[in-house]
Amino acid sequence: MATAPLTITILEGDETGQELLEQALRVLEPDVVGLPIVLERFDLSLERRRETGNQIVHDAAAAMRASGLGIKAATITPEGKDDVGSPNRIVREGVDGKVIIRTGRRIPGVTPIAGVYLPISVVRMAVDDAYGAKQWREGPEGGADEIAYRTEKITRGTCAAVAEYAFRTAKKMGGKVYGGPKWTVSPVYEGMLKEELDAAAQRHPDVWYQPVLIDATYAGLVSGAADSPLVIPALNRDGDCLSDLVMPMFGSIAGAESVLLAFDEDFTTQVAMAEAPHGTAPALLGKDIANPMAMILACGAVLNYAADRGLPGAERASRAIYESVLEATATGVRTPDLGGHSSTSEFTTDVIGRVRTKLDVWSSLGTTV
Repeated sequence: MATAPLTITILEGDETGQELLEQALRVLEPDVVGLPIVLERFDLSLERRRETGNQIVHDAAAAMRASGLGIKAATITPEGKDDVGSPNRIVREGVDGKVIIRTGRRIPGVTPIAGVYLPISVVRMAVDDAYGAKQWREGPEGGADEIAYRTEKITRGTCAAVAEYAFRTAKKMGGKVYGGPKWTVSPVYEGMLKEELDAAAQRHPDVWYQPVLIDATYAGLVSGAADSPLVIPALNRDGDCLSDLVMPMFGSIAGAESVLLAFDEDFTTQVAMAEAPHGTAPALLGKDIANPMAMILACGAVLNYAADRGLPGAERASRAIYESVLEATATGVRTPDLGGHSSTSEFTTDVIGRVRTKLDVWSSLGTTV
């Protein structure tokens, strides 16, 4: 009996972000991964968001709730306070996303900085905190007495999701939960996350737990704390900043994927949306030199979550994509940001060839992984 097609919601973006998306989606062609895949596309370009007053973003989030799987390109966030803003918050709230996980991992053939070789996963809040906070100003505009205010919030449910997922991830990686918020300075606000981390530690006594204040966490990352695989739980903005530190430590911010997750009450994944952690890179637009690793790995990540839903062949295809990307860099097929000479399209073509070969060989051997 034929396998029902897998629907993946595609959130298109801007500039180099869209170019990288189009390259990465080549890897998901049925004749590459051997899976019946339907791509449900939504145009989240700045022009379309302005044209629809962000309705297209709400529509995309609703579609992704239905499909359970998504891939997003990088999008422009306009600076104007009266403009459409970033679509990320709308998407995350629209699918009830709780956690964003980004894992820095060693890129074969690339020497990491600070002697870091073991993987580091940042598990951050996907909503609330500094993003979406109520903001206003009082006093004479432009004057020395003008005051800017911001009212932030976090919920215990989101804190619990970050804490539980961090400990489950650390157990899977064989690592430790390391870091935390600035709970000493903010025992009421940031202390809520610390309380949930402590509670999760009680539920998972077999997982190594080392709570560290956020400022000391930064210092530890560059001074040798990563002596085992690390999972760093974080507030929303702290996690955003930590990710932008961790990824380049392994060679490139484009070296790994970012995944937004929504859960049910048992922390079973209901929605998984993968993307690259970097922006639209306007300086690289049209040059065919941007690194597509993160976007290709995002495709592999989505297939991994499809496998959790029972799609035959998805786990095998996901593994083939991950291995092919890392094998390519190991053999010297790299874009300029990693010291190589391959173009975006050349790197992608090389990965596609490796994926096809792996799946063909594994099929010949009669294995499923």
